[in-house]
Amino acid sequence: MLPVVVVPTIAIAGSAERFPVRRIFCVGQNYADHAREMGNDPDRQQPFFFAKPANAVVENGATLPFPVRTDDLHHEVELVVALAAGGSDVDAKDAPGLIYGSAVGIDLTRRDLQAVAKKAGRPWDMAKGFDRSAPIAALTPGAPPETGRIALTIDGEGRQSGDLSMMIWSVAEIIAVLSTYVELAPGDLIFTGTPAGVGPIRAGQRVRAEIAGLEALEVSFT
Repeated sequence: MLPVVVVPTIAIAGSAERFPVRRIFCVGQNYADHAREMGNDPDRQQPFFFAKPANAVVENGATLPFPVRTDDLHHEVELVVALAAGGSDVDAKDAPGLIYGSAVGIDLTRRDLQAVAKKAGRPWDMAKGFDRSAPIAALTPGAPPETGRIALTIDGEGRQSGDLSMMIWSVAEIIAVLSTYVELAPGDLIFTGTPAGVGPIRAGQRVRAEIAGLEALEVSFT
């Protein structure tokens, strides 16, 4: 008997329907302050991308087991955009027309595994694409915000704070460049980068991520 494969979905604000997730792409170091804290030059260079599996998504309010194989789990709050249409070599001016909506997300990172991979010149897959590594709040349909506060707290203590206007590459530009590498499709999600202040999460802590105008995201770790 063939296995039954369930397509991951995420909630849609104000609707009983759910958005099916096809793929998850992430853009690295899209805020100058974060690039600097990671020891890199924030000059406006071509963006680079990595991926997470679709089933890495986590529902808002979830209590998660602390990830295995890491002693240095990090939080990265990000604006996530969801695509209702796709294409290749998309012009930046046409990119907004592909977007279904946006949400608050957290790119969870096993920073110790990432450091080892970087040093050895190896892929980041096991540092970024592990189980339950992509908590996402409900999608708000429509154009994503271009300005507004983006922030993250742990147990009420501020860790990350910035503004969406600080992005090096806009959402439209990210979509356009990504579409030169892969053919985008409905159901694709794109994490658009994180501001400075990334740092560790410990077992027993509660993480809250916020972007002005979008549903806040909360997850906790056992």
